[in-house]
Amino acid sequence: MLINVNDIELYYEVKGSGEPLIMVHGNSEDHTIFDTASEILAKYFTCYLIDSRGHGESTKTNNLDYRIMAEDIHAFAKSLHLEGCSYYGLADGGIIGLIAASKYPELFKNLIISGVNTNPKGIKPWTYYVFKILNFFHPTARFRLLLEQPNITDDELKNIKCKPLVLSGNRDLVLEEHIKHIASQIPGAQLKIIDGESLGSYVVHREKIAHLITEFLRPDLVTQKTIEEKAI
Repeated sequence: MLINVNDIELYYEVKGSGEPLIMVHGNSEDHTIFDTASEILAKYFTCYLIDSRGHGESTKTNNLDYRIMAEDIHAFAKSLHLEGCSYYGLADGGIIGLIAASKYPELFKNLIISGVNTNPKGIKPWTYYVFKILNFFHPTARFRLLLEQPNITDDELKNIKCKPLVLSGNRDLVLEEHIKHIASQIPGAQLKIIDGESLGSYVVHREKIAHLITEFLRPDLVTQKTIEEKAI
């Protein structure tokens, strides 16, 4: 489906039933990275899988800016009356979620983010220089976005009011100390660093992220499963 927001069209798919859960992919990806996870999550949530601007089947544009993309998500949620929903974002999707949650504190009830940075220096130096070399030979708006943004302040992080979970693999492209700092600045944030995982390895076409999201949003389901297992 397509929806008009901020003078562009965002493509999205809806799966399942239950409380709304918006899910947004990372740079140079699209909503299909959640194909496996959404099959599980759809049992408990209404999943809104979005292609961010300039990606997938949404409007092709070089006007890529995390703050504009956060406005897209805000407009999307308002248009579909999803205020107070839960949100999951991977990398760029997580950055967009941080900005939206900070600017619009009532927009999300829960915020789950994976592999995010709040400034370009938050990613590992070798990764930054790889992006810089790639952009030199093949300049694109997507590479420029990674090299120049985001620029999220600690004060913005402290303005987040929803219930937050910060995820990262211990092999992520983001520096571990940076992830820890982000979690320390968001009031009440839980931090989970997952052994053996890199950026997206537990998310893209994977079930694992579905279980992590469900455990956070619906701990009652985990408790019930434990009771049932003990009864067998």
